[in-house]
Amino acid sequence: MVEAAMADTCGNKNKRFNIGAGKANGAGAGDGDDTEDEECDVEVWDRLRYSFKKAQAVLDQNRELIKKVKENHQSKIPDNLVKNVGLIRQINGNISKVVEIYSGLSVNFSDTVRQRKKIGNRKVENRRS
Repeated sequence: MVEAAMADTCGNKNKRFNIGAGKANGAGAGDGDDTEDEECDVEVWDRLRYSFKKAQAVLDQNRELIKKVKENHQSKIPDNLVKNVGLIRQINGNISKVVEIYSGLSVNFSDTVRQRKKIGNRKVENRRS
């Protein structure tokens, strides 16, 4: 599911990040930073894809654990109910992992945006000089 959404979004990444925008009209030619921008975009998209896959794997594991907890609960077998305590702890640990993944992703994405802003500001200043 995540891969399909990423594939759809990745298909539009050139539009979203304006890679090569204006080149057809000759704008941006000769400033030499296009390759750096494209490499950065690939890195950003790879990081997003990796993080979403990692989070999805943990969420899928939680789905299976929740099914097992439900089965154990419905069985009403005392030993199975005791097992649920450990399973629920594992689910909680997985939720913490997902929070860490998304938190790290947010920080990385914010850092990338800040770096892009700085680079963009430098390009504008250099063009003015």
